[in-house]
Amino acid sequence: MIVTLQRKFTMHDTTLGELFIDGVKECDTLEDGIREKPGVPVSARKIPGQTAIPVGTYRVVLVHSPRFGPDTLSLENVPGFSHIRIHAGNDDADTEGCILVGTAAPDPQGDGGNVVSSRDALLKLRAKLLPVIRSGEDVHLTVRNP
Repeated sequence: MIVTLQRKFTMHDTTLGELFIDGVKECDTLEDGIREKPGVPVSARKIPGQTAIPVGTYRVVLVHSPRFGPDTLSLENVPGFSHIRIHAGNDDADTEGCILVGTAAPDPQGDGGNVVSSRDALLKLRAKLLPVIRSGEDVHLTVRNP
């Protein structure tokens, strides 16, 4: 299983993207702003709770999250970040560095975009990923910048 998050753009500290499974679009994504700069370490550019994770490939695991419950999709070994989840939410105030899934929609406040139908998108994504992860197969998410 190949899972890819292709970021499209960042506007006003909000990054919209698309999530693909085996080359087929699964849903849209929303993250905090991309602050990545070549050669600049994460610690020098990260604003806690307001920065998208670095590009790279990360193992997706299931964890028990006090906030999101059992079998929360989580990314392992993200440089400079911890507790990175894939979860439901609607705008950059809901991310805290995590990846939100849903359907991209205009933002009424004009600050970069939102996602809607997030819970539905998360349920569909979980239905595809959980059985694979539970079977013992490794699932990795590759994050790419525009």
